[in-house]
Amino acid sequence: MTNEITAKKAGRPRAAAQPELRAVLLRTARELLDADGPAALSMREVARRAGCTHQAPYHHFEDRESILAELVRDGFDDLAARLAAANECAEAGGLRAALVASARAYVAFALAQPGVFRIMFRPDACNPARFPEVREAGARARAELQRLATLAASPVLPADQVETILWAQVHGLAGLALDSGLMPEPGRAAHLAAVTERFAELILHGRWV
Repeated sequence: MTNEITAKKAGRPRAAAQPELRAVLLRTARELLDADGPAALSMREVARRAGCTHQAPYHHFEDRESILAELVRDGFDDLAARLAAANECAEAGGLRAALVASARAYVAFALAQPGVFRIMFRPDACNPARFPEVREAGARARAELQRLATLAASPVLPADQVETILWAQVHGLAGLALDSGLMPEPGRAAHLAAVTERFAELILHGRWV
């Protein structure tokens, strides 16, 4: 009888006895995304790696997409905060400083959270129509991009065009840095820094052409 009680205590803890399990599940899911991409992420695999029962994640998340939605929401919040800080550079260092800081912030976010970044703009992985909190966080991040685009706009380069140009540039840079293999370390950071400096100059010149 004593051995049986000991065996039960040595088993996996119940979800109710793990108030921190939600955070553990999210961290595990993020690690899975970083290492193997969204195809590898399932409720069962997250539970296995988190060391809980297969049913435990359902105490915290309705399904797989709900886990992704929380990660994407957090990702957009992080990105919005980084872009907001970059935009503050305009007041102290001018528009050029803000353009450079914003590009660096976007790429730095992608490199820091590669798995989340790869699904943030994929409705097939996480449908914003189902998760209003994802839409709201995404809108906050985009508002920071629009804020910078408004600062960089001119009579010959309207804000909506600037927004698309800026977004295409930084998103493309981030994708190349993550997945192309064309920017290996060492040297990647210096190359990205030089490219963002040149791009800021092109934007500033284009405002007056």
